[in-house]
Amino acid sequence: MKRALLLAAMFAAPVAAQTSAPAAYADTQLADPAQEAQARGLMETLRCVVCQGQSIADSDAQMAGDMRALVRQRIRAGERPEGIRNWLIGRYGDYISYDPPFVAATAALWLAPVALLLAGVWIARGSFRKRRRA
Repeated sequence: MKRALLLAAMFAAPVAAQTSAPAAYADTQLADPAQEAQARGLMETLRCVVCQGQSIADSDAQMAGDMRALVRQRIRAGERPEGIRNWLIGRYGDYISYDPPFVAATAALWLAPVALLLAGVWIARGSFRKRRRA
């Protein structure tokens, strides 16, 4: 009997530790289709801070649900998507955006693909020259 209670407690602990349900509007669309389109458009450009590989529109994380609710509430209140985006960037940093600005801190993000492409062209050119000589 003690063993059964211990097993039940072990399996019930993770369920009890789960956080509360997402906020209102997290998965509820706005009544106005134009506002919902604005909200969805903005949510697809914002990165989930928990998942880091998904937008807040696609993530199942509670934090993403809270952010979806926040976006919908602010859109419903009449705020512009760019204002909401700027507020979220101010709060969470440029990382939250899939389109970070070109500044000193993000220069490597923007320049690394170009540098890698140039390095690949240089290596390929050298390889083709060696083959031509042989």
